[in-house]
Amino acid sequence: MQITVLPELKAYIDPLTPDEYDALERSLLTEGCRDALVLWGDVLVDGHNRYGICQKHGLPFQTVQNPRFQSMEDVHLWMIDQHLGRRSVSDFQRGVLALRKREIIGARRARLLAASPPPQSLPPDDEAAPLPKAHVPGGADAPETRALNSREDIARAARLSSSQVVMIEKIQKHATPEVVEALKAGDISLNAAAAVASLPEQEQKDAALAGKEELKQAARRVREAKRKPPVESETAEETGKSTPAGGADELSALRQRVQALEAENAALREQLARWQAQGAPSF
Repeated sequence: MQITVLPELKAYIDPLTPDEYDALERSLLTEGCRDALVLWGDVLVDGHNRYGICQKHGLPFQTVQNPRFQSMEDVHLWMIDQHLGRRSVSDFQRGVLALRKREIIGARRARLLAASPPPQSLPPDDEAAPLPKAHVPGGADAPETRALNSREDIARAARLSSSQVVMIEKIQKHATPEVVEALKAGDISLNAAAAVASLPEQEQKDAALAGKEELKQAARRVREAKRKPPVESETAEETGKSTPAGGADELSALRQRVQALEAENAALREQLARWQAQGAPSF
């Protein structure tokens, strides 16, 4: 049977680690290929690693067609959902897949709205005519997809917390490839990777190249810098920095008041001394 392997589908999901691949190979050699490979026509959709191992060792395998695929987008969404349900997928990978799913569904819905005919007058029975099936992307048999409109929707789809989704978004936008690879390899936690992602690119690269201990130290420095409160001096002279206009006026007024009170006290002491020198009775 002819099976076509598309590089874009093979690379669409992160590859297995060497240890995971070795474990799968041992399992197939011991128990055989029990799960059927999923095809779309002659295109291999699911089971690239199993197919490669079976070809390598001459192991038999079964195939099954998925008749609901109408487009490559349907294939991508199905692959994402399959991997979101697997325990072996890391938190970061699930978050990335859920964000990718949001993009696909959003683009699909945008095309649907753009292709929809303009509103027309209602039929005499005041019931809106149904949207023709031809306007549904992928056809009537296309898989139903639910929009991921909020961060909470993404978190539920990926079985993560909303805060984890925020960190994954930050890592995707700002982390260098070296930091991402360290995260995928398990050298750094999701929280630490998000912290390191706030550093300049060169600092991220240097920390990643120095190893996981330096990455952890970099993340710790970022957290400590965020927790440390700003140092406030008692006076502007101590810091050498200017004081806000309102604070400077108030401080000047207080100083003048103190000087006036000190002068008044000095004058009272002098007057009391003169009275005592003149033999005035003391109280």
